[in-house]
Amino acid sequence: MCVTYIRPFAENRWVEYHRTEVIYNSHDPDFASKVHLSYRFEEQQPLKFEVYDVDSDSPNLQHHDFLGAVSCNLGQVIGSGKVKLPLTQRQAGEPSQGYLYITAEELSALKDEVIMKFSGHKLDKKDFFGKSDPFLEIHKSMESGGYCIVHKTEVIKYTLNPVWQPIRLPIRTLCNGDYDRSLKFVCYDWNASGRHSLIGEFYSVLSNLKEGPGPNNRFSVIHPEKQIRKKDSYVNSGEITLDFFELRPIYSFMDYIRGGTQLHCTMAIDFTGSNGDPSLPHSLHYIGGGFGNCYEQAISAVGSIIEDYDSDKVFPVLGFGARLPPHGKVSHEFFVNMHPSNPYCTRVSGVLEAYRSCLRQIQLYGPTNFAPVINHVAKFAATYTDGSSYFILLILTDGVISDMQQTTQAIVRASILPMSIIIVGVGTADFTAMECLDADTVALCSDGVKATRDIVQFVPFNKYTTGNPGTANLRLAREVLAEIPTQLVSYMKLHNIIPKPPSDSVVQLPPDPESITN
Repeated sequence: MCVTYIRPFAENRWVEYHRTEVIYNSHDPDFASKVHLSYRFEEQQPLKFEVYDVDSDSPNLQHHDFLGAVSCNLGQVIGSGKVKLPLTQRQAGEPSQGYLYITAEELSALKDEVIMKFSGHKLDKKDFFGKSDPFLEIHKSMESGGYCIVHKTEVIKYTLNPVWQPIRLPIRTLCNGDYDRSLKFVCYDWNASGRHSLIGEFYSVLSNLKEGPGPNNRFSVIHPEKQIRKKDSYVNSGEITLDFFELRPIYSFMDYIRGGTQLHCTMAIDFTGSNGDPSLPHSLHYIGGGFGNCYEQAISAVGSIIEDYDSDKVFPVLGFGARLPPHGKVSHEFFVNMHPSNPYCTRVSGVLEAYRSCLRQIQLYGPTNFAPVINHVAKFAATYTDGSSYFILLILTDGVISDMQQTTQAIVRASILPMSIIIVGVGTADFTAMECLDADTVALCSDGVKATRDIVQFVPFNKYTTGNPGTANLRLAREVLAEIPTQLVSYMKLHNIIPKPPSDSVVQLPPDPESITN
């Protein structure tokens, strides 16, 4: 029997979550019982698995022989596809009792979307000048007996023969995945007052619509009151036809990761003078605090999660706004490890080591320019547009952007690339401009060109310094990384990139005795 434990968010304890069935008299059990978990990319989600030789019907685990345990993060399993971990004993030095293989699969129900296109023909005239301004609403039936709206098309002005733009809806939204759920289509004539005039309605179900264009999907538009009033003389209020239908799979972030898409995280650190003298405790770059300074905390919080999805576990780390040895030249794009040609640091520990070493060699200066580091990462992202890689730029800064125009232009250009930008603002500066770059509602624009997608997420670090300092990193990471899955999928969808099939290879992870004994 295998027992699964989870570690709740921001807690340092294991909680039993699931027990498999017992497989008797087997050294190679293949457990059929599945563990259902809610996956959250922005959290590490530690897991522990304990294997027991069951000797009785007792639910008390102490009554059974402990064979070993393994631990990992859910992200490691998803990022690798299938992992193999050696069962570790509770006492160090005891021999391993075999291996545990763990795979992760996404529940695939209701992952399709429908694309439909409709047109109207000889619809009723509603306006004074003999035309209408028709639009179409789609409603789905509810268990309560009524209908609720799920989509509204655009208004086509001054026509009785509208051709609406394609409608794209997840089947979960359209009909809750029930192909025989009643759908009501209601056609209105738009009025500026908001009191729209009913042209008519018709009904269908997805199981019929999926047959595509044809006589069975040409619908008479019926106005119920006119039908009652005119009786046999009433034919219809026009017709609406289905001109296009396609059922298309919706791919998720997990589909792309399991298909081999690698996440690459570049870190860019602000070394401008406004951070304060690193040798003084009030400096944002001061080394010596109990939990590390805010730069160290942000590096650890984000890097520890990205590591699980990066096969080589290395991070390019850039610096900007400093004078460099030996001649004191100001640079806005230098390698923090001070290597002349290789910016890579191994794991988060290597990033922190390079950062601390760099502080002892450079002079903080200025100004705060983002465009050089954005363009640096964009140059690499432009060479991997096939979906095999996705780039994340983490900018850690304390100040107001000095090159806002160039930064905006760089972001707009990068919005078509496989790339996201995370800006973490540290300190107490005015970050209003940063929030403008995080275009959640209005698309960013430069020289009349709009960003293709929203790729920027801004997070103020101070928001996470209150409360328990031991969980600040976890809360910061959850906020910082929350939009990455959506942004990655939006890039893939924009470029019609479908994920590759998951690999059958097995990745062996090293044991983690510390987390097992905790």
